[in-house]
Amino acid sequence: MSELTPHGSDPLEQYLLNMTRRRFFGMAGRSIGAGLGAAALSSLIGARPAMAGPPDLAAGPGQPRMIPPHFAPKAKHVIYLHMEGAPSQLDLYDYKPHLVDRFDEDLPDSIRQGQRITTMTSGQSRFPVAPTKFRFNRFENNQNGLYLSELLPETGTIAKEMCLINSMRTDAINHEPGITFFQTGSQQPGRPSFGSWVSYGLGSECANLPSFVVLITQGIGNMQALSARFWGSGFLPSEHQGCKIRTGENAVLYLKDPDGVTRADRRRMLDLVNHLNEQEFAETLDPEVQARIAQYEMAYRMQMSVPELTNFADEDADTLAMYGPDVNKPGSFAANCLLSRRLVERGVRFVQLYMRGWDQHNNLPGELAAQCNAVDRAQAALVKDLKRRGLLDETLVLWAGEFGRTVYSQGTLTHDNYGRDHHPRCFSVWLAGGGVKPGITFGKTDDYSYNVVENPVEVHDLHATMLALLGLDHKHLIYRHQGRDYRLTDVAGELVTPIMA
Repeated sequence: MSELTPHGSDPLEQYLLNMTRRRFFGMAGRSIGAGLGAAALSSLIGARPAMAGPPDLAAGPGQPRMIPPHFAPKAKHVIYLHMEGAPSQLDLYDYKPHLVDRFDEDLPDSIRQGQRITTMTSGQSRFPVAPTKFRFNRFENNQNGLYLSELLPETGTIAKEMCLINSMRTDAINHEPGITFFQTGSQQPGRPSFGSWVSYGLGSECANLPSFVVLITQGIGNMQALSARFWGSGFLPSEHQGCKIRTGENAVLYLKDPDGVTRADRRRMLDLVNHLNEQEFAETLDPEVQARIAQYEMAYRMQMSVPELTNFADEDADTLAMYGPDVNKPGSFAANCLLSRRLVERGVRFVQLYMRGWDQHNNLPGELAAQCNAVDRAQAALVKDLKRRGLLDETLVLWAGEFGRTVYSQGTLTHDNYGRDHHPRCFSVWLAGGGVKPGITFGKTDDYSYNVVENPVEVHDLHATMLALLGLDHKHLIYRHQGRDYRLTDVAGELVTPIMA
């Protein structure tokens, strides 16, 4: 038997509790006469999923479903700003002023230690050190000051709220496994995403919006593929997958009624479909049938809530000005940051905002400056806006890419132009609000920002710590699938207690 999940008892035990004697013999009788036909039908529609968790009927189909956490939470919501493509820690967060004196020197073998590099630079004859061309400014925080690139002046104004980690590490060296690992805790596709685990573990506070929402902003330069499986529910019930909100007239696909269909028509149709689904559930006890009912009901309510959500007409002029002029451009990073605040304000549990275009293998100074210009003001505004509304203490904000960038240049190196390859050995992320210590810098890298030399933080450690801030014990947030217990942190993960308030 596995340890209990937030949903309650073991799946098999729950199934047996639901299986009355009358139901058992009734199903057995039908199966004798229709066994071959059912087998043929099963081959056409696919096998039914095994019972993986007990159905939750307490709140009714499609209603908010709050689940008690393992212990008292510091945070209730997450806004995860994922910078897809891997921002350069050397040019933004990890201040190494002495590297100016090592311009164009070969990276010492004692630093690289024969570590794995990508095929994009493995054929280079040299690995020339490329110091950042950008100045760093010192901002006041609660320690001895936080150094940030001149590309992030507005982010510097929230230095007292930031918990900057310069000692992140990952096992992945290429984008697809790197992003998959950061989103799901595994480099192999198919596992539930971080947001899905949080939705599964805590349920929903909101009746009219999903517990997990995804927003996407197109960046500048080289953009990696963005797969829907990054916010998929994997083997968890499908109600926990991320719902992508798009730009344009139809923010959520298939939400709008077809021409000629009234809201009353839609209600009658849903009532009929729900009745048929309830009959299906009574026969099969398949939890996915209940998920289907809940999603139909959620979609019906979203027809009213989504248009109101995406309309910024009720935002005051000062708020819009704080996010910057791009806030009125649907799909921009500024608009999506404001939308993120509006989502958690309405009770959405997990917001995933992807900002694409951080993959600078060449022309890094120009492209990085453009990317930072697109995010700097808005991400600072998001934190300030959450704080002034009393939401920052209960909202955990994470800013992260999938790995870092090399200290050596990829391709031609000049003082004003260089590129950087993928680097998993160290990179920087920051958090704010939601129970993390504000105004601190944690972890340290060597003189070349190549290896972690103090307080390493693995991806599983970060996931475990964020779950703990949400009141979830990562070792007990378990889902049994195909005879094995799974968790977001797999068999690893240690709490990073020094960053927890």
